[in-house]
Amino acid sequence: MTVVDNVETAKDPKALAARAMQALADGSEAALLPLLAATARRIRDNALLWQCTGLLSRALDRHSEALVAFGHAARLAPADPKIAYGWAQVALEAGVDSVALFERARRLNSGVGTVHLGMAAARFAVGDSVRALAELDDLLRRNPAWIEGHAGLVRLRAMMGERDRITESLDRALAAQPRNFELWRALILTLIEGEHHAQAHAAISRGRAAIGGNVFFDANEATVLSEAGDVARADALFARVAHVDEEVLAVRHVRHLLRTGRADQALPLVDQWVDRPGAALIWPNAAIAWRLTGDSRQQWLEGDERLVSVIDLADRLPEFDHIATTVRNLHHARAQPLDQSVRGGTQTDGQLFQRIDPVIQVLRGIIVEAVEAHLAQLPPIDPKHPTLRHRRGQTVRFAGAWSVRLADAGYHANHVHPSGWISSALYVALPGEGERGGAQAGWLTLGEPQRALGLDLAPARVIEPRLGRLVLFPSTMWHGTRPFARGERLTIAFDIARPS
Repeated sequence: MTVVDNVETAKDPKALAARAMQALADGSEAALLPLLAATARRIRDNALLWQCTGLLSRALDRHSEALVAFGHAARLAPADPKIAYGWAQVALEAGVDSVALFERARRLNSGVGTVHLGMAAARFAVGDSVRALAELDDLLRRNPAWIEGHAGLVRLRAMMGERDRITESLDRALAAQPRNFELWRALILTLIEGEHHAQAHAAISRGRAAIGGNVFFDANEATVLSEAGDVARADALFARVAHVDEEVLAVRHVRHLLRTGRADQALPLVDQWVDRPGAALIWPNAAIAWRLTGDSRQQWLEGDERLVSVIDLADRLPEFDHIATTVRNLHHARAQPLDQSVRGGTQTDGQLFQRIDPVIQVLRGIIVEAVEAHLAQLPPIDPKHPTLRHRRGQTVRFAGAWSVRLADAGYHANHVHPSGWISSALYVALPGEGERGGAQAGWLTLGEPQRALGLDLAPARVIEPRLGRLVLFPSTMWHGTRPFARGERLTIAFDIARPS
């Protein structure tokens, strides 16, 4: 959009609001926001323009400005349900107590599930997890087919250490609606995600008995049989669902072949998927298959040293005790999340860098500069490479940011981040030398596959943790940590979003 176009658009508030929605879709928020905010201030009484200003500010992680904009919009249109919800959501993300705002939003959006999930997150954020769990559970008793609500309750129960109750609401719902496929699907995937493979197998059998055969049941039974070491039956089921063109199933089949010593047989399946756009899950498994078979593409995929940066930021960061206290106070959970790599620790909820806390915002600014320097030194663009195919020089955006606190013997299981482009670890508190244990206790490992695959592959690289050290690496690269003996390991981690 040219300057003339901007000026003409600014004369028509509806056209400017439509342009704001386009900016959210195409990533041009930063270019439009100054004009939008200036027009909202000039007209003053247009709630829609203030709402759009809040939405664009939020998209740019400028949550202080977003809160002000949504506040103006809510005062101008106090009965607008979308504005009420937007204000509450921005406050939650910003780290502000948002319970009262969600109460207001819930009155205006009583039938909208995302508002109820937001309220649960708001209560959790202020330490009222008991009420959050109770309210969600009550809603699910009245709305047993609400799949997103079950997912939210499962997540909260896991973080509060109630792992023996994670499927309680789903079991209750299925007792009332035994022919509801989506409920069976949610139950089985939850059990697999929690690595309860025997229970998942039993649920698959019950699901078949209730609603009959289904390719979903076959595909997931193949997975749980593979995890249990029942190779012949898993082979038969993977063959039965071979016609299904789905990345998750292809990845599970590749994992089965790798686990059973047939990396060469996995190569044709890998080759079917690596050139497809968006096939993020296949790349980490391709790396293993290529490494096991001596395929030169492994060097092309992960061998260039510039893909990994180790940056010591200690002399640029705020005082470590201040950072650690700020981040430590955000750990409201009592146990590890169900779907994450944390073992023996907790992980913060929400997008860390959206918080308006000054310490967090200083950290964010320093990290953005470090990421920009890392991106600038990467090898040239390669349209076939999952990391190098993307454009550089755009605004750094975060697909997620969080903190992990590991206690005695805590560690990260080897994993990848398929939703990210570049992943990370920044160390803000570490056990003392006498607490860590062995020579490489607590070190970061890169390129080592999951232990469950049973493969004798050493990490391609191990990196020593140091206070203020930031490590950046491709999100498709396997990474984890060695356990340490005792003490606390506190990190900040994030994923950089792939450029649009």
